[in-house]
Amino acid sequence: MLGVPVDFILFGITLLGVALFQRHTLRVALAGLAVITLYKLGFTGFKTGNGIPGLLVHLQHEWVILTNLLCLLLGFALLSRHFEKTRVPAVLPRFLPHDWKGAFIMLVMVFVLSSFLDNIAAALIGGAMAHTLFRAKVHIGYLAAIVAASNAGGSGSVVGDTTTTMMWIDGVAPLDVFEAYVAASVALVVCGIPAAMQQQRHSPILHHEHEHIHVDWTRLGIVFFILITAIVTNVAMNVKFPEISDHFPFIGASVVVALLLSAPLRRPDWEVLPEALKGSIFLLSLVLSATMMPVGKLPAASWHTAMGLGFVSAVFDNIPLTALALKQGGYDWGYLAYAVGFGGSMIWFGSSAGVALSNMFPESRSVGRWLYHGWHVTLAYVIGFFVLLFVMGWHPNPPHKAGVVPINAPAASAPAGEARS
Repeated sequence: MLGVPVDFILFGITLLGVALFQRHTLRVALAGLAVITLYKLGFTGFKTGNGIPGLLVHLQHEWVILTNLLCLLLGFALLSRHFEKTRVPAVLPRFLPHDWKGAFIMLVMVFVLSSFLDNIAAALIGGAMAHTLFRAKVHIGYLAAIVAASNAGGSGSVVGDTTTTMMWIDGVAPLDVFEAYVAASVALVVCGIPAAMQQQRHSPILHHEHEHIHVDWTRLGIVFFILITAIVTNVAMNVKFPEISDHFPFIGASVVVALLLSAPLRRPDWEVLPEALKGSIFLLSLVLSATMMPVGKLPAASWHTAMGLGFVSAVFDNIPLTALALKQGGYDWGYLAYAVGFGGSMIWFGSSAGVALSNMFPESRSVGRWLYHGWHVTLAYVIGFFVLLFVMGWHPNPPHKAGVVPINAPAASAPAGEARS
């Protein structure tokens, strides 16, 4: 239709429906997935074949990522409730400034947490702290900043985001991704300060901690146990057994097992699961729809392409985008990590962290309000990207796998004299 594959038109209509009918996002996403699947079955087939056999093979290829996402979203929803019930957030006013700087420092904490945790966990822990510190009155602009901080913190770490972990598994060196922190740190400041001021005007941070607070150390130990289990499993599978990490959802399963093992000590709030499950199914529907799109290749690798992918990742799942970029090669991987990671923060359903946080704060499920109140996230993305370009220059990394022929990138780079050592 006018040169655009019908698959993309159907996916675009689904995203538009999500944006317009925020009270029915799950139904819209499921309906979109059903229509796209029926269209693929009846007309175009899948990359893995035609008809039902092609669909089954496609699902076989995607089930590990989908199951990992499901387990992490549900598991970390329970973990965030554990963390809130430790009463640690209620102790924070003892240490944080009692103005907008306290709200900004909390965003920095989320950024740091996400550098070694999954960004979903960092966003939900940030949401739990905000729920207590701001008396459950959290501004949408600040919610957008929490998601942005979690995605920014994970963008330079190979254990902080699914996309950077994919790069690590594929053979990209961790130091090649680390430079993303140049952009991510700037972006955190650019969006974090306005968001902190928004929050302070909306609902000021607690001035004093509650009296006679007793921290639940057992519950806090459970939180650390779950997080350490997830981190160790992630690192172990990617370093020791990368060849089997694509065949079973080890990371998600480790979180579920850790929760079940710790349940006799403190009962998890199973009551949060129905709402978290709705949000998880919504995200998985969009992710699965995105994997069915006929995206065979990306434009030539350049900083222009990397920057554009950041905007695309706000509405299109960044996992298949990253997979295509890895297959193509010729990228400066720090740019790509920042783009597909932080770029998803610009819309609430653009990242798994945003969807997870929206389960905690349903009022954030409005594209219009997210863009209006979270304007600083888009501005931060652009400024951070160009600071990275100015400071580091564009230097496509050599092939990270033997036998891969490098794809020459266009001669677009930062001004002369800005090459990194």
